[in-house]
Amino acid sequence: MCEHCKPGIEEMPKTYDPSVVEDRLYKKWEESGFFHSEPNPEKPPYCIVIPPPNVTGQLHMGHALDETMQDILIRYKRMSGYETLWVPGTDHASIATEVKVVEKLAKEGLTKQDVGRDGFMEHAWAWKKEYGGRIVSQLRKLGSSCDWERERFTMDEGCSKAVIKVFVDLYKKGLIYRGDRIVNWCPTCKTAISNAEVEFEEQPSSLWHVRYDAPDGSYSITCATTRPETILGDTGIAVNPNDPRYADIIGKTVIVPIVGREIPIVADEYVEMDFGTGAVKITPSHDPNDFEVGLRTGLTHMCVFTEDGHINELGGKYCGLTTTECRKVFVEDLKECGALVKVEPYTHNVGTCYRCHTTIEPMVSKQWFVAIKSLAEPAIKAVEEGRIKFIPERYSQTYYNWMYNIRDWCISRQLWWGHRIPAYYCDECGETVVEETAPSCCPKCGGSLHQDEDVLDTWFSSGMWPFSTLGWPEKTEELKYYYPTATLSTGYDLIFFWIARMIMFGLYAMNDIPFDTVYIHGMVRDELGRKMSKSLGNGIDPLEIIREYGADSLRFSLTSGTAAGTDMRFQPKKVEAARNFCNKVYNASRFVMMNLGDAPVGKIDMTMLDIADKWILHRLNEVIRDTTANIDAFDLNLAVDKIYSFIWTEFCDWYIEMAKPRLYGDDEAQKANVRAILIHVLSDSMKLLHPFMPFITEDIYTRLPGSDETIMRSAWPTFDESLNYAQESDAMDGLMDMIRSIRNVRAEMNVPPSKRAHVTVVTTPDNKDICLEAAPYLNKLAGASTVDVKLDKEGIDRNAVSVVSKIGEAFMPMNELIDIAKELERLEKERKRWEGEVARANGKLNNAGFIAKAPEKVIAEEKSKLENAKDMLEKIVARIEDMKQ
Repeated sequence: MCEHCKPGIEEMPKTYDPSVVEDRLYKKWEESGFFHSEPNPEKPPYCIVIPPPNVTGQLHMGHALDETMQDILIRYKRMSGYETLWVPGTDHASIATEVKVVEKLAKEGLTKQDVGRDGFMEHAWAWKKEYGGRIVSQLRKLGSSCDWERERFTMDEGCSKAVIKVFVDLYKKGLIYRGDRIVNWCPTCKTAISNAEVEFEEQPSSLWHVRYDAPDGSYSITCATTRPETILGDTGIAVNPNDPRYADIIGKTVIVPIVGREIPIVADEYVEMDFGTGAVKITPSHDPNDFEVGLRTGLTHMCVFTEDGHINELGGKYCGLTTTECRKVFVEDLKECGALVKVEPYTHNVGTCYRCHTTIEPMVSKQWFVAIKSLAEPAIKAVEEGRIKFIPERYSQTYYNWMYNIRDWCISRQLWWGHRIPAYYCDECGETVVEETAPSCCPKCGGSLHQDEDVLDTWFSSGMWPFSTLGWPEKTEELKYYYPTATLSTGYDLIFFWIARMIMFGLYAMNDIPFDTVYIHGMVRDELGRKMSKSLGNGIDPLEIIREYGADSLRFSLTSGTAAGTDMRFQPKKVEAARNFCNKVYNASRFVMMNLGDAPVGKIDMTMLDIADKWILHRLNEVIRDTTANIDAFDLNLAVDKIYSFIWTEFCDWYIEMAKPRLYGDDEAQKANVRAILIHVLSDSMKLLHPFMPFITEDIYTRLPGSDETIMRSAWPTFDESLNYAQESDAMDGLMDMIRSIRNVRAEMNVPPSKRAHVTVVTTPDNKDICLEAAPYLNKLAGASTVDVKLDKEGIDRNAVSVVSKIGEAFMPMNELIDIAKELERLEKERKRWEGEVARANGKLNNAGFIAKAPEKVIAEEKSKLENAKDMLEKIVARIEDMKQ
């Protein structure tokens, strides 16, 4: 940016108002094309595909956390020289969107059937156009640096083409089939859902023990059930073939109570002999385990439920009742006929629909399935071999547990909104034809065709998101350059729904992994640790937080103090603290800008550095190294906390204060050099902070002399191995400790700030020059009128107040200002504190378990702490003895 075009201090308001800054800057970024990416052979690619939020969705705290994490990574990699692409988009969300459209039609007095399928789809697309962009605009409020020119939708033309191609290809390879299988049926949504979409809730219920008698009454079997209404669909009783209790009656029959139907007794090793009576009622049409037993033993299927959760005509007199109503009536009838042996209270996990939370009814239904095992095996191997890694690593076990036990995936849904299954049935001969484009007639007999009514599971299409969004099945430059993508950031709740399916489809369609890293974050909970939900009324609107505090404050609060993969509690005080940090950064930056003067800011003259300059440059270099390492390791919380601590404490509270005497002094060369250091440290600090707090850092950085047009395309600071002021930095830590101690003593003794006192520093020959160099800072920051540096205590008033630090002892002749008894009391407290520290360190180092397990570095640190504590204690004890003489 031209220096003459930069907004200067004259245009820098006295206070920072995010509501004014954020919208302006985001508009500038987007209109300038700063988010856009093109394949660039000169740079390494870094691509993230956004977990597409539902078009029905509204920004919630989970989205805010997820998008913040992704944006941090994208902005960091962009500044680190990568060609970064963050692909945005939305998911069509079959069930959720259909519910919304049905509700809209109902308000107009219409049903799906009234408008027909084509009419319904018109209404659905209109609804999507009107409301589907809402969450996209909300993501912008958060500062998400997505490439909006590449925004995708799971039902757009390109994504739909990919979905249909994969379906047809899998079908022709025998990996997709249609058949009568047990499925999870939601009677409210009136559709099948996959195992991953079933949420289990612990519910109190009963265990009903029911007797089944032989036709002639010569024997009976008692079975227990939590769903007595399913007795209407019983087609067998199963016992273990090795159970001697039932050996004589295997192959015989019993009568279903009330119903009067005769059913066989079959043998199957699924039945556990030592559980209950060792006999299990088998209802193949309404229980997944019973379905498998039925297949093995040849039992018939008898579906007695309707799609909306009622009893059908096979239920006899119970026809028309809901399953819940039927249970009550049927249990009473069992009591009356004497078949109910006993009832026990029983709490168990009940499957519910993830969308509407209705209890799931397992039912046999003709559905489309993916034969998943052959897709799962290479997907398991990719993680086992380390080609894909989970962060935190423990979540790979969650992935394995699901994948090792995965079952065929039901992918058909009895809905209209979604990708319609490309299967066509002949009206004449019944032939099934599966093709990417609709055939004009039956290839077998020439008869007319009609298409399957069902649509595909939403997760089928979103499973192809990493490559369909990049142009597949076309061989685009984007696909060639950006695939495999780099990092997938999402919550642990999507490991089954989405992550596993993307890995399977990526390896199948692309013959390559879809990403190399899965970064798992936790859930945002309320202050009490509860899940945010409408029912609890504890949800917090991120947009409200942004309106009040700004997006930067929200982003910072969601990142700081929370490790990867762990849930966090949303605390308003953290957002307030983040806002205070913004104000601190802004005010410090404004101070720097106000003191730049008229002369151009030059380069730092390394020959003119004093101890404070060397310390701040050394610390900045260390923070650059550590922050970079933390982000690379996905420890984003550690990175932002280090940046926060450096900017707030070391730069703002210490270095700026230390710089003031030279800024206000008469030495123009020193003044110019301090300005150069301030700008350098501020500029790099803003770069380090930018991925976490993009708006305020852009606002400040673009005002600085020598800055680029935008901070997001500036170079990420790099660690300088040649810059090493470790000795000076260590000494500076001792000086700051001395200054803090002097301030604390003065405060304890109620010495007014205006009262200055002479300070004598007693130090070692090695530290003498450093202490002499630090003298002006004791004047400025510790209330010293004058400072002497000595190598012994000769001539020091024995009643002088002292403080101890690792660079020496500071003495102040404050006899007239303090009570000697109080000073001794204070020193006794300090003695006890350091005695406690010596005891703690000794205890740790004498612990054999600690020595055996702790890394050498940690042990060395503890030994150093012990030596320091002993030294401090020795000095304080000596000081107490001096004062008592």
